[in-house]
Amino acid sequence: MNVPPMTGEALVDSLKGQLLVSSGGLYDPNFRHTVVLIGEHDESGAVGVILNRPMEPTVKEAVPALASLVGPDDPVFEGGPVATDQVVLLAQVEDPGILDLPIFGSVGFLTGEIAEDTRSTIQQVRVFVGHSGWGAGQLEAEMEAEAWIVEDATERYVFAQSPLTLWHDVLKGKGPPYDTMARIPFDPSMN
Repeated sequence: MNVPPMTGEALVDSLKGQLLVSSGGLYDPNFRHTVVLIGEHDESGAVGVILNRPMEPTVKEAVPALASLVGPDDPVFEGGPVATDQVVLLAQVEDPGILDLPIFGSVGFLTGEIAEDTRSTIQQVRVFVGHSGWGAGQLEAEMEAEAWIVEDATERYVFAQSPLTLWHDVLKGKGPPYDTMARIPFDPSMN
């Protein structure tokens, strides 16, 4: 998907439901080698979660009230540098109508208290601390600077079994020239 540069009063081509894969030239430590699922994007900005930064604590240790939604050793994920004191749930559900913020298909965000009838319809879930956010025009400027590569989001990527290799796996799956970029080390001095 190509996103045109923003000029004047141009409308935003929404990246909602897309993955943003950081390019090899994005050195911001908040987003170096990340894959971000965009949950909302319009003229006022964008919000999403980083999919490939599992943290040390398990959900059971960090947010015991949500432990029954995930596996016993499932980690909490770092969703991004914004609101790191807030928990964000990304879920795939049987009925997309129960999602507070649908993203694509039956995948979206759940907020607040999760009712028992909602819990029973959850097929997959990830628990994030914080989220990623961009103000008006900020993401468009980063796209123009080629900081991000866009890829369609799929359940396979969003709920990847190996989140630590997701950045590499998405780039490799795109083929040339992205498969070469997938070999760029996190620390460029290691090259």
